[in-house]
Amino acid sequence: MTAGQDTGRTATARYTDLLWDAVLRGDEYTAVDVVVDALRDGIEAEAVLLEVIGAVQRRVGREWAANRISVAQEHAATAINERVISTLSLTSGRHTGGRGRVTVACVDGEWHALPARLLAEVLRLRGFTVDYLGAQVPAAHLISHLHRTGPDAVALSSSIATRLPTAHATISACQAAGVPVIVGGGAFGPDGRYARLLGADAWAPDARSAADALAAGLPAPSHPHAQPMDDLPHLSDQEYTLVTRSTPRLVARVVERLAERVPAMSGYDDEQLRHTAEDVRHIVDFLAVSLYTGDAELFEQFLGWTTDVLAARSVPPAVIVPALDLLAEELRDFTRASELLRDASAARSGTPVPAGGPAPAGGTDSASLHETGRPA
Repeated sequence: MTAGQDTGRTATARYTDLLWDAVLRGDEYTAVDVVVDALRDGIEAEAVLLEVIGAVQRRVGREWAANRISVAQEHAATAINERVISTLSLTSGRHTGGRGRVTVACVDGEWHALPARLLAEVLRLRGFTVDYLGAQVPAAHLISHLHRTGPDAVALSSSIATRLPTAHATISACQAAGVPVIVGGGAFGPDGRYARLLGADAWAPDARSAADALAAGLPAPSHPHAQPMDDLPHLSDQEYTLVTRSTPRLVARVVERLAERVPAMSGYDDEQLRHTAEDVRHIVDFLAVSLYTGDAELFEQFLGWTTDVLAARSVPPAVIVPALDLLAEELRDFTRASELLRDASAARSGTPVPAGGPAPAGGTDSASLHETGRPA
């Protein structure tokens, strides 16, 4: 590393710390000043976006997961970062759009929009014309936009793995319209395995890689009229569809029977019961997406993350096991679902629930899993 590179990295780290302090205090004006000062200090706009703002946002997620900041602080930090990005966009000047047109959008139901926004700004800096559609874009509206604007590619973002079935349908719809799709975000796995599984034309682990791939050009969709079962033949057993359709009944039944296994629930108030139901709903949702993808590891990763998040909030990890066992009983006629649940329960058994019962899932002093529903 040269002295100049070392100095640049030190400056970037310093501005990252300054932005983190401002964001944590909820001080929007200081946050804006930090970014403007970083640009004046000679740090390139792309580096400010990804190595300062992006780094701070990743830290926000880690701090929430560790229960060191509240949901309100997380939301406030994200809102400030959004406004800081807008300031950077205005400050860094207008860029010609001669490198092609890209539509950047989040999968319907995905409201973690900041990664997509960062990509959109990087693409603008690199000379692309960008249509940034933001969070939760319904597939039908996205396709209408593609027909109207004729972009060269779609960049689709999702952080929540439970949106993978929706992402699959959206990818297929874009390809049927003749537009190749590059995907990114935590939902697609750290190695892009679910991007390949769902037939995306490309995957990128970060904004720079996505911009490089788009600059090189994506190939035309190779299977523009593929159906879900073309990519995922195991869906023919209908387990995913049936579990998804019965989710409200499953959640209600498990929560009702959970009180028999966890005596402390008799003292839960309405809010605690609501949080418990939401946490059970997340377990069912991740079970369903594991059935959709045919990947047991996805369910295991969610449960591992859930265990860590609950432990950070003083909820014993063993509280998950009774819910898994009850779901297995309810789904005993579903071969793949039952196997997933039995294996997950067995992996977590052996840690007894404390004599006084577990702490309420999503108790009154902390957020329950419904606030993010995903690994950070």
